[in-house]
Amino acid sequence: MSKLGDLGARLHRGEVGYDFIGNRRIWYGLSILITITAIVALAVRGLNMGIEFQGGAVFTTPKTAVSVEQATEYAEEASGHDAIVQKLGNGSLRIQVGGLDTGKSDQVRAQLAEDLKVEEPKIAAELVGPSWGEQIANKAWTGLGVFMILVVIYLAIAFEWRMAVAALVALIHDLTITVGIYSLVGFEVTVGTVIGLLTILGYSLYDTVVVFDSLKEQTKGITKQTRWTYSDIANRSINGTLVRSINTTVVALLPVAGLLFIGGGVLGAGMLNDISLSLFVGLAAGAYSSIFIATPLVADLKEREPAMRALRKRVLAKRSAAATRGDEQDVDGAYDDMAAEPAVVGQRSRRGRSSERRG
Repeated sequence: MSKLGDLGARLHRGEVGYDFIGNRRIWYGLSILITITAIVALAVRGLNMGIEFQGGAVFTTPKTAVSVEQATEYAEEASGHDAIVQKLGNGSLRIQVGGLDTGKSDQVRAQLAEDLKVEEPKIAAELVGPSWGEQIANKAWTGLGVFMILVVIYLAIAFEWRMAVAALVALIHDLTITVGIYSLVGFEVTVGTVIGLLTILGYSLYDTVVVFDSLKEQTKGITKQTRWTYSDIANRSINGTLVRSINTTVVALLPVAGLLFIGGGVLGAGMLNDISLSLFVGLAAGAYSSIFIATPLVADLKEREPAMRALRKRVLAKRSAAATRGDEQDVDGAYDDMAAEPAVVGQRSRRGRSSERRG
């Protein structure tokens, strides 16, 4: 078995583990810091909205030896507006200039042909109105709102409202970080970016539900025992699915990283950047929030229930009594105990007793 596979098995059995719940305030603080940074970046720098949202013209030239910097200078001089120039894989240039109407677009096209030393008919010009991008954005926001409502309803029915609230917080956390990164790096926000943002929500939710499902299974009948608190079992659930979360995240990130760094960065396929950056940041943020934010938040909310508070008192009293007696097995933390017998307090425990009776 590989070292990672062996670690996963040991994590699943509870032989080793990291105290995610005990250190949750560190991760909460880190997330709050990142979120505040993202919000400040949005407030100060704003977003670099693509031409689909502000209107203008897109010029695609034939293959040319003119550099991106020089072409940008030519385009801004010809139009009087800021220009975004991207080198395409076949050596041609994609020049975006906002705020142009049809007449001005024709003038800019003629001037570009002269400056770039290419034939004017070979420069393709496309006018884009701001209303098109606005319609797409409005529909995307509507879809996002409906998605959020359905997610909360589903999780509240399939699990419970506390998990629905935690998942919603994690989703908003992922969206805020992703949008904040766009503001910080100045990447253009296009329709592709919106598609990428909507795509990562599904992945983030999937990762969170995997941990929630394990937590739900392992906490069945938790109040009937006095060995583990809810937070202990939540720790067990995160550690048990940790390697799986890492594996799925790495596998998902690799092709996206290929699109972002090779396709968009090296080969200059600029349109790929719009989708791949949002996917890359969103996938990483989704994996992080499912482990460090969503489940610890559920544990926080559950520990406020009277039944869970009473359970915690019984568990701590038992451990204190065991410490007085010098019983190391009961004094030690939950993970050492779990190594001796399964942590599941629901169905698996009942199966264990059945086996003993059959024996």
